[in-house]
Amino acid sequence: MNAAVLALVAAVPCIYWTQGIDSRPTLESAAIKRLCVPPDQVDAWRNAGFNVTAVSDADFAAREALPVPGTTPRPGVASPTRAPWIVASGWRFMRAPARKYSYAVPAGKAALALAEAAAYGADAVLKIDPADVPSAGAMLTFLDSLPTLDLPPVADFGVVDDGSAITAEVMNLLARRNLLFEIEKAPSSGHRINVAIGSPAYPAQDAADPAGFAQKIRAQLTDERRSLRIYGSEVVIARLTSDGKRGRVHLVNYGGREIEGLRVRVRGSYQGGDVYIAGTGRAALQEQVAADGAVEFSLPKIGAYAVVDLR
Repeated sequence: MNAAVLALVAAVPCIYWTQGIDSRPTLESAAIKRLCVPPDQVDAWRNAGFNVTAVSDADFAAREALPVPGTTPRPGVASPTRAPWIVASGWRFMRAPARKYSYAVPAGKAALALAEAAAYGADAVLKIDPADVPSAGAMLTFLDSLPTLDLPPVADFGVVDDGSAITAEVMNLLARRNLLFEIEKAPSSGHRINVAIGSPAYPAQDAADPAGFAQKIRAQLTDERRSLRIYGSEVVIARLTSDGKRGRVHLVNYGGREIEGLRVRVRGSYQGGDVYIAGTGRAALQEQVAADGAVEFSLPKIGAYAVVDLR
């Protein structure tokens, strides 16, 4: 794992709050004690006992703006049988882990944006709707409660990033299909599969259909050799980190509704684990089965975010 990723593992997203110290009771009622505020408000908030970071409007504007996470209808696709179109930024965080990011999210999206940024350890600052203060406070409290566990990300293959838009869209689709990859500058001997758009094995014309291209990579990898698989939902994106002895699975639910009975398969000789579910707390793995060099388990119910620590 590179130094940039190491530096960001412990990053916690921050709410950008400009309403002034008079709004203190609103934030305290949601147990929010950490803020990003304009420079001229720093002293007032610190004197009130808040942990604050100065962020000016110019600082916020200089960050890379991210799309609002969630699902959205695909233009021209009306069939109810189509998989939901997920708007997610995990691949962006992977592509530029040291970059600074920003969200400006409407009501109902703050908790999901916080979960997405936290799952990848991204340096993100969020403008939220005041109506989301309670849900944002609950998510931040949950994030603060998670045990510290810094492990390297798991990748089943490599993607050579040439900086092009078509490679970006391929990475986007691969991430949404929960195909775990590492972004490379050049093909690596550490991976059996190295995807380089424009090479003889991966022609650019094939990548013009990112969905078909992602299916091609999945077939080459084979499901049996995938380090992580998700069953029972098309709107959950997972991230896996592991050192071979311990593992952490981040599960971000972009669907906007609770999911019951989500099932997860992780390759490795794990004997058990702990589940942490935002909005619920600590829970137990359900229906755990270890076989064929992997462990499978179910989660009772998850909202926007859950973390599973395996051992």
